[in-house]
This record gives sequence, C-alpha cells and structure tokens, in this order.
Amino acid sequence: MSALKQFNLARTSLLSFIQDLDKETLDYQSNYFDNTIRWHIGNTLFIDEKLLFVNQNKSQKIPKEYAELFSSDIKVTDWSITPPSLEQLQEHLITQQERINSYDELFWKSNVKFKVPYGHIETHEDLLIMLAYREAEQIGKIKMMKQVIDAK
Repeated sequence: MSALKQFNLARTSLLSFIQDLDKETLDYQSNYFDNTIRWHIGNTLFIDEKLLFVNQNKSQKIPKEYAELFSSDIKVTDWSITPPSLEQLQEHLITQQERINSYDELFWKSNVKFKVPYGHIETHEDLLIMLAYREAEQIGKIKMMKQVIDAK
C-alpha cells in the first residue's frame, strides 16, 4: 500500500469517526487523559500542517491561532482563546487532505529539509508514512477516550 493510500485511509477513518461527536463528548476532560477529543483532532491537523507544509507555497492554510491551541506542549487547561468548532476542524481536515493529495510524485521522493523528531525520516514519503501512523494512533486514542466518556 502506498504512503498516500495509508494516509487517506487514516484520514478518512478519522473523519468518519468524528462526524457525529457532540460538543459534550468533544470537550469532556477525563481524569485518565491529558487533553480532550477536540484537542486530539486539532493536534492531528496542526502537526500534519506544520510538518508537510513547512516552506511550501501551500502552507498557512489553517488559522495561526491553532498553534496556541493544538501544539503538542499545550493542554486544554492552557487555552485562553475559543477553539474551533468540530465543523471547522472537519473542513480544515478535508481541505488539508486535498492539498496533501495534490502533491506530485517528485515531491514525495524529495528529501525533507529539517530534522523530524520521530525516527529516521529522509523523504517526504517517509514523513507521510510516519504521519499516517501517528494519525492512526490518534484515532485509536480518540476511540478509547469516547469509550471512557460513554461509560461514565
């Protein structure tokens, strides 16, 4: 399976799972998890944007405030601005997926020009494989969080 297919499978799975979540579920802060489901959705979007669109003419397609909300070192308890709605996050995830799919084969074979903190990443295709894996992990965590919320 190609890296792009792996990514699209993970992204489509995420979009399908989150489409019917309600606000209470999105923002429920469990004692078992550091952040909320909304934060994990936003973090997925933010990290993919940050790593795949750095120094690209297709970057900066998400609001700059997302860094204040969804960076990996931020917790929901740190938020001082209103987060985006689920609908806004979904729209950004769909648009981002389209932009990722618009890259040509040459881009995927080109070398990443920065050090990636997750393993041995050389090409943008390697980076996409890592991000697809990370996105699948996020989906698993979001599903687990929903199970905890539903059990309360």
